[in-house]
Amino acid sequence: MVNVVEERVPARKVFGLAVPALGVLAAEPLYVLVDTAVVGHLGALPLAGLALGGVLLSLVSTQLTFLSYGTTARTARLHGAGRRAEAVSEGVQATWLALAVGLVVLGLGQLFAEPIASAMSGDEAVTAEAVSWLRIALCGAPMILVTMAGNGWMRGVQDAVRPLRYVLVGNAISAVLCPVLVYPVGWGLEGSAIANVVAQTISGGLFLRALARERAGLRPHPSVMWAQLTLGRDLVLRSLGFQACFLSAATVAARTSTEAVGAHQVVLQLWTFLSLVLDSVAIAAQSLIGAALGGGSSRKARGVATQIARYGLIFGCFLCAVFAALSQVLPHAFTSDPGVLGEIPHAWWFFVALQPVAGVVFALDGVLLGAGDAAFLRNATIASAVGGFLPMIWASLAFGWGLTGIWAGLSLFMLARLGFVLARWRSGKWAVVGAVRA
Repeated sequence: MVNVVEERVPARKVFGLAVPALGVLAAEPLYVLVDTAVVGHLGALPLAGLALGGVLLSLVSTQLTFLSYGTTARTARLHGAGRRAEAVSEGVQATWLALAVGLVVLGLGQLFAEPIASAMSGDEAVTAEAVSWLRIALCGAPMILVTMAGNGWMRGVQDAVRPLRYVLVGNAISAVLCPVLVYPVGWGLEGSAIANVVAQTISGGLFLRALARERAGLRPHPSVMWAQLTLGRDLVLRSLGFQACFLSAATVAARTSTEAVGAHQVVLQLWTFLSLVLDSVAIAAQSLIGAALGGGSSRKARGVATQIARYGLIFGCFLCAVFAALSQVLPHAFTSDPGVLGEIPHAWWFFVALQPVAGVVFALDGVLLGAGDAAFLRNATIASAVGGFLPMIWASLAFGWGLTGIWAGLSLFMLARLGFVLARWRSGKWAVVGAVRA
């Protein structure tokens, strides 16, 4: 790599983007917790239906995050080049795409909700509850995707506060509405689904209003949407690599023992939560890197990349120290079962040791996403999964390594990804300048 003098940005600018992004990322899990607490008092069967239906709905949104991340990358470049109107126009096209894909998801979901839920559950009563909830909740799919697109273009123009406000307004109203519809109104589990749709409709409507106020042209441009889909294809395939890994891990844990799957769930939920914290820095990186490259400054992009990677490492080391100190206390907040508590240490120390690695990996993921280097990230994720995680996971099942084998597989996956993103970062090949990445 050619040595160049690197530029930085003020830390307050990074965290001015990262902190609101963290709020947006955390809003949905917090709402799900409220929803779970409300439905949980209806009994075990409705709660099981919500759990299954919620997993299926979240799979849809997880696979379509390109509407957020891909839009940020493209919009940020145009914003950095001083072409705000065109940047907002990217948001318009992403919103049209979101509405179209959302309607397709809604239609297919209504057709296939029952057979998919039945295949996953194997219990007719749970399947019926899940399908009842899911078919209503899917009516919010177009607005879920509009919200993703809205987050994407607003982050691209470095407006991080309004997305947080829009998401919080929708979720707060729904959190109040959910218990009212479930209990006094008497709609039960279906009331929870209706409250979910209300939240998505309010948030999506606020993003639509924000676009209208920009006075951008609202006509669809198929060529732009096709370019967004091309970037989206790589991000979807990358996401499928993650899903294959984590579904395999859950399957192997379930076949190990009841205590093992309980322990895996506890540690995995903590891993997921901390991933949100670290990912907020990556989202800031997407916006700043895209703007730097769009403005024609590879030197600034390299400087921001170094800065973001350093922040990720510092945060990761801090989290490592905190959760190492909490190892004897925190697991008891999640379970009192002696068997589960006995299994948790087999995963816990991998989880703790991986935090600095995760900090750097997520930070550099954000850098490369901001640069639009999605094809590389796709290949790196799939190679890491096929060459590291999946063989170790299934060997763990074959040889009875339990949680130790599962989390060793996750460690191989993360270390392989670290190697790939560090090599790419050092090469500088990602730093392609211009308002649009060639």
